[in-house]
Amino acid sequence: MLSEALLVSAPGKVILHGEHAVVHGKMALAVALNLRTFVLLRPQSNGKVSLNLPNIGVKQVWDVAGLQLLDTSFLEQGDGPAPTPEQLEKLKKVADLPEDRVGTEGLAVLAFLYLYLAICRKQRALPSLDIVVWSELPPGAGLGSSAAYSVCLVAALLTACENITNPLKDRDAIGRWPEEDLESINKWAYEGERVIHGNPSGVDNAVSTWGGALRYQQGKTSSLKRLPALQILLTNTKVPRSTKALVAGVRSRLLKFPEIVAPLLTSIDAISLECERVLGEMVADPAPEQYLVLEELIDMNQHHLNALGVGHTSLDQLCQVTAAHGLHSKLTGAGGGGCGITLLKPGLERAKVEAAMQALTSCGFDCWETSIGAPGVSMHSAASVDDPVRQALGL
Repeated sequence: MLSEALLVSAPGKVILHGEHAVVHGKMALAVALNLRTFVLLRPQSNGKVSLNLPNIGVKQVWDVAGLQLLDTSFLEQGDGPAPTPEQLEKLKKVADLPEDRVGTEGLAVLAFLYLYLAICRKQRALPSLDIVVWSELPPGAGLGSSAAYSVCLVAALLTACENITNPLKDRDAIGRWPEEDLESINKWAYEGERVIHGNPSGVDNAVSTWGGALRYQQGKTSSLKRLPALQILLTNTKVPRSTKALVAGVRSRLLKFPEIVAPLLTSIDAISLECERVLGEMVADPAPEQYLVLEELIDMNQHHLNALGVGHTSLDQLCQVTAAHGLHSKLTGAGGGGCGITLLKPGLERAKVEAAMQALTSCGFDCWETSIGAPGVSMHSAASVDDPVRQALGL
């Protein structure tokens, strides 16, 4: 068991193209978003395990001695099912969660407890730890916040238990794990995602682990080898939506109008493939006309998604506001509200970006200027992170 503190971060994700079409066997492009979740793990000697999640107001402490007495044989990792409802009930009792607390807070605590017990159970004794998690990602916005949470926790716990290497060498600011360790992190993070979501696709934790961009089709993922640096505005309309209901709505529309909707899904697939091709060409020497193609693809995909019935007046407003400043936007994720992305071409006037952000904020939206294709899960020295991160984590 390592004795030093560990600071780990992992990115969120956005879907660049392929929303909803991916449910019907088409390709989706998912990219790492440079808004990150951070985990600070500090070994303790007080016989306690504490979890502090300031973003969602959770702070919980357990006695290691009590956890040590649990029968954790059902926590073996593998290809079997995630914990059964009965086993989750047992974890809820251990976590001291009220019966009705199964929202974001309760699931975050359950996932932590599951991963802590499952990963650390093979130690001679369960370790005493103090863990603080802080995120730049808004929860429940379709940006992969739960996957970034699981990936960070897993990477920190596996490293602390010396199941994987510590990638941070002396005087390094940031370290990345070798491929074999990333595979292990991703596999365990998927288990954490199953506790939270039941039956996730695995895309979010894969993007958060490896970073960059992934193509996903019919359960198979593959990394794009390289990606040009792309700046975006990310806008959260803060309109809640049900992914399940939106997916069901597209399926219903496909059954009702197969000759109309099936070609739309095929066209969205073609947009994803064309975007992948253009991004590949842009790596070596991006040209202005290639950014114009990316903007056209964004506009076409947004119209297709509206035709599928997953648009929303808030997203229309987002697109209109940015179009008034010469920018191009589309929804990302399930639609029906949620988030949208806006491409920022190189050389864009600073005043134009700031005016667009101000206009979006005045609509009641949250807006960030960030990048996509961010690095995956990373280990940091405390000095390598910005002051707001240090302050939030109590460094």
